[in-house]
Amino acid sequence: MKNAIPLIFAMTFGLAACGDNAERYLVEPSPSVAAVAVALPSIEVRDVTLPAYAEGAEILQQDPGGALRPISGSEWADGSGRAMTAALARSLDLQTTAAVAAEPWPLSNAPAGRLDVRVDRIVALADQTFQLSGQYAVSSFEDRISEVLERFDIRVPMAGDSPGAIAAAQGQAIDVLAAQIVARLRR
Repeated sequence: MKNAIPLIFAMTFGLAACGDNAERYLVEPSPSVAAVAVALPSIEVRDVTLPAYAEGAEILQQDPGGALRPISGSEWADGSGRAMTAALARSLDLQTTAAVAAEPWPLSNAPAGRLDVRVDRIVALADQTFQLSGQYAVSSFEDRISEVLERFDIRVPMAGDSPGAIAAAQGQAIDVLAAQIVARLRR
């Protein structure tokens, strides 16, 4: 038994050292437009709803047969729904004059409006385009605007089929979605 204890410690520390060697990728929108005045002074972005296949940490790509396959050795740096919500809030904040933050709303005064996004497709397609489609709704607590409920279907070209190219295309798609929302909320 005494001889087994050092062996157990060695095996435990050896397994702990193996760790996860996956490369992690961030989704970083980077809008290149000037801030636009919108009808709402503040907007809360509710947690973006994603399809089940997109909730995991794996970066998926569609193969020519239509199946979604994980790209070996790569993962999203942050949970997909959380990352998408933060990226969309950041893009809207940079593209508008409104104060924009992901839920829960961090300020003591309630936001003037709320954005709810429900994604039904988010996929790196086999033809090297990235698709982001679904529906968004904007509501206003004090009837500052007419409520909005719109569908979107965004496709952006990918610079390749690497995980980095997929992450970059997803960031571009989020910027396009934010621009569509901004155009709808423009004063």
